Amino acid sequence: MSQLLLVAILLALSAIAYQLGRRRALALDNVNGGRTRLHSRPSHYAVLTMLWCLFPPMLVFTVWSVVDTHVITGLLVQDLPAEFQMLPMAHLELVVNDIRNLAQGNIAAHADDPTIQAATGHYQQLLQINRFAKSVVMLLAATAGLAIGWRLISPHLRARVHTERIVNLFLISCAALAILTTIGILLSVLFEAMRFFQTVPVTSFLFGLEWSPQTALRDDQIGSSGAFGAVPLFAGTFLISAIAMMVAVPIGLLSAIYLAEYASRRLRSIAKPLLEILAGIPTVVYGFFAALTLAPLVRQISEAAGIEAASESALAAGLVMGIMIIPFVSSLSDDVITAVPQAMRDGSYAMGATHSETILRVIIPAALPGIVGSILLAVSRAIGETMIVVMAAGLSANLTANPFAAVTTVTVQIVTLLVGDQEFDSPKTLAAFALGLVLFLLTLTLNVIALYVVRKYREQYD
Repeated sequence: MSQLLLVAILLALSAIAYQLGRRRALALDNVNGGRTRLHSRPSHYAVLTMLWCLFPPMLVFTVWSVVDTHVITGLLVQDLPAEFQMLPMAHLELVVNDIRNLAQGNIAAHADDPTIQAATGHYQQLLQINRFAKSVVMLLAATAGLAIGWRLISPHLRARVHTERIVNLFLISCAALAILTTIGILLSVLFEAMRFFQTVPVTSFLFGLEWSPQTALRDDQIGSSGAFGAVPLFAGTFLISAIAMMVAVPIGLLSAIYLAEYASRRLRSIAKPLLEILAGIPTVVYGFFAALTLAPLVRQISEAAGIEAASESALAAGLVMGIMIIPFVSSLSDDVITAVPQAMRDGSYAMGATHSETILRVIIPAALPGIVGSILLAVSRAIGETMIVVMAAGLSANLTANPFAAVTTVTVQIVTLLVGDQEFDSPKTLAAFALGLVLFLLTLTLNVIALYVVRKYREQYD
């Protein structure tokens, strides 16, 4: 049974459970001429029955998905010939991986081995049996849950209380999952970064002025030790982000003010969607535009002005990145400015202020927390951008403040260090986790500063 069909059947069963629960609650409410009163509304009983129908199969799916891979692998290994079972664990895992690749239609190292081909067929049979059995058990659990929920309906059942508790527990679980995911990401980066700092001192990484992580795979090769000074990377990141924000913040904020305060409804309904289209363009398209159009143009203009410029420059990448993040500033700032109460505008007009004075002295200060949030989002987007920098600014880790020079950023180097076959015991690979950790702490600092600004002005204008 396909996953789509299974989901459709479960949704249909949940709809049936809702209707059956509601009908039973209405029937109980009309017993003896309507003298029997339900504790909750019929919709609460219907929702509770639907939850009884949905939660058991979800629980079965979660538990089954955790254990089915280990069970299938164990059954597969048991049916392999004895010479394969006597292999070391590392070699046996490679054989199992080849079987999985063949089952998925990928290329495997032992594709011509008849034993591996037979094991692949057996593995595919196990997968089919597993999918069928899981689907059947989930449907049985849904049916059983529907029956239990339907039977539990009674006039004294506190359906509203139980429903609200279940929904509250679900919301708490979602919030906890998001927090635990963040903690897991942080810890995974932190542990690998600590391994890196055991090889490279923290001071050399944070204050070093040279970045050359190219290390040799063997000790007898030339260049067996690299330079891991991250200052050029963060300098390039700040330079490109600063150029991007110089473009995005003025244009985005001024366009938001115009659309919210000056533009007609018809113009606003046309201009705002067209402006937000910029956020939906893939970054690789911006990268092509920067590399093929804007970067040569910047070089030609700079040479005409007598300024030496590289074919790949921070200015080209920053300008295109600024164009890309204009909607982040404009759209959010527009929504915040529009949300300012009309009473504040009317009060300003009543005091004799002009339209422009009202915008400058009343609306902008009142909307400042939201504007700061939009700018913070734009800064985070600029710091995390990779494709535009690769195609327009290059990969050279140069410590310079010259916008016409080629630079690189932290995110580009993280991608470069983790591309291809890498050894996770090498400082070159572990340096990517150290860069990610410092970037995380930097972003956290920006969030704290923005939160302080938001709270300060919110207390003043609320």
